[in-house]
Amino acid sequence: MKFISIAVICCSLSFISMGQTKFPPVDKSPLDISYYPNGYPVLKIQDKATEPLIARVIYSRPQKNGRVIFGDLLEFGKLWRLGANEATEIEFFQNVRIGGVKIKKGRYTLYCIPYTEKWTMILNSEVDTWGAFKYDATKDITRLDIPVQQQPEPLENFVMSFDKSANGAGLSIAWDVTKVVLPIVF
Repeated sequence: MKFISIAVICCSLSFISMGQTKFPPVDKSPLDISYYPNGYPVLKIQDKATEPLIARVIYSRPQKNGRVIFGDLLEFGKLWRLGANEATEIEFFQNVRIGGVKIKKGRYTLYCIPYTEKWTMILNSEVDTWGAFKYDATKDITRLDIPVQQQPEPLENFVMSFDKSANGAGLSIAWDVTKVVLPIVF
């Protein structure tokens, strides 16, 4: 009887301690995912997918919060992880071409070096990394300069989204009044 009482007390204490788990606070820059084709997972479960899954990008979405973004928060000519927190990752579900370079199906990290008139986009083989602190240029797959476009209205939240193009898709990357489009051929 004594043994059963001790076992019941131990089980009760373990359940009480499990209920006191401290969860981390909500991140200020939430994680987001964009697919090509847009909305692919929902289309798939609704049996409405008419195109195969080509790519997805996983990134964190910082906010402007009254700050000057390009040239101040993000210095021109300095490497950026394209978002906040973890370095942005792009996954291709089939072989594609970026800037004429064949990119094999797989996961990659996407970085950029922003300038006033262009961004140098960088596809790198190192994945599962935080920020750009351990960036290793020897693992670059390709670099491509793409022109900067000005948005008519500032965007509060950083955003990445795929748009269909004549020979594949463009990955639109925009924040504040700045936008670039990375061409992906498939």
